[in-house]
Amino acid sequence: MTSPVPATTRTVDLPGGLTVTIEERGSSSGGRGFLLLHGGAGPQTMAGLASALTEHAYTVVPTHPGFQGTHRPEWFDSAADLAVAYLDLIDLLGLSEVMVIGSSFGGWVASEMALRDTKARIGSLTLLNAVGIHAVRKENAVADVRTLAPAEIAELSFAGPAFRPDFSSFSDEQRAQGAANQRTLAVYGGEEFSYDPKLRGRLHRVGVPVLVVWGEQDGIASTIYGRGYAKSFPNGHFVPVPAAGHFPHIEQLGLTLGAIGDFARTVVNAPAAA
Repeated sequence: MTSPVPATTRTVDLPGGLTVTIEERGSSSGGRGFLLLHGGAGPQTMAGLASALTEHAYTVVPTHPGFQGTHRPEWFDSAADLAVAYLDLIDLLGLSEVMVIGSSFGGWVASEMALRDTKARIGSLTLLNAVGIHAVRKENAVADVRTLAPAEIAELSFAGPAFRPDFSSFSDEQRAQGAANQRTLAVYGGEEFSYDPKLRGRLHRVGVPVLVVWGEQDGIASTIYGRGYAKSFPNGHFVPVPAAGHFPHIEQLGLTLGAIGDFARTVVNAPAAA
């Protein structure tokens, strides 16, 4: 059994005066890697997945500016802004053939990155119960978590009660941090909050293969919504994960890793047809 690769944290200066805090595991010297993008619950939700993936390549988990007490400039206020910033980040890190893995809101950012990747540094996407596209039918729309209490969000997000946070045990500081993160998420989400009305119609231009992994018991975004997301890409692949909600990489890490591994082997790294 191998020991976990330790994580290191540093702040990176990007063009335009933006700074981003990143957590790294492994070495970026080989050029390939995983970029993991968190959703509204914060970067800690990606830690287990990042640790597991480091066995295969360098991993980096940025903290979206404004989350966890980091600075967000007033002008930096959209998923598109984050997409450009993270493209600048992988340029700076010298990465290529990157698999961008986005959870929830992070999946929206990953999709926006693929649309703007003019240097072809992204090799594939993996979307984990992602938001970002407009639901075709109202009944399949993403739940508006702005109207819900934290305990209600947790109940919708996790299939297993054991995974739901015990908010009664939170300190005042933890509660304040969670509320601040949600305010930052609302800024990035914009007027529609959980989607860009035009994004679905643009995804036909994404040329890289895309894996959409979906916890089947998600109360935030339905499986129908997830299948629609996968179908929006020319090379989209959908894998449902049983006994998981909005965070399949937390509730069913093994199944999620298996889906990513199969995707990498049979699609991303498959030998070209003769």
